[in-house]
Amino acid sequence: MAHVRKTTHSRRTAAHRKTSAHRSSARKSTERATSKRWSQRVTRESDALDLKRGVFKLTSPKRIAASLKRSAEHSSRRKAGAYRSALSMLTFYINRAGKTLPKTQRTRLEKAKLELKRAFGKE
Repeated sequence: MAHVRKTTHSRRTAAHRKTSAHRSSARKSTERATSKRWSQRVTRESDALDLKRGVFKLTSPKRIAASLKRSAEHSSRRKAGAYRSALSMLTFYINRAGKTLPKTQRTRLEKAKLELKRAFGKE
């Protein structure tokens, strides 16, 4: 009788492992999708700025900086100063993109930080 229980127990454990593994993988994919939506939501709904659509895709660092400056100065939702809000949104975008950001675009955005500094006279 003890032998039967042990077999039943091991079958139950194996079945339990399969469902647990399935739940775990489903949870991970949901977390990944949620994190993508999270950063998009922050960019869209943040109290930092009202950004022009596609500002980070512009080809010129000067144009990126000028657009961020214009958005920061005209935003009624920001809590900090215009320079600080513009710089924080630019840094947030760079950090959230992480390793997926192409090197050329990362370089362009880093140059935009310097241009933003110049535009606000913070050199």
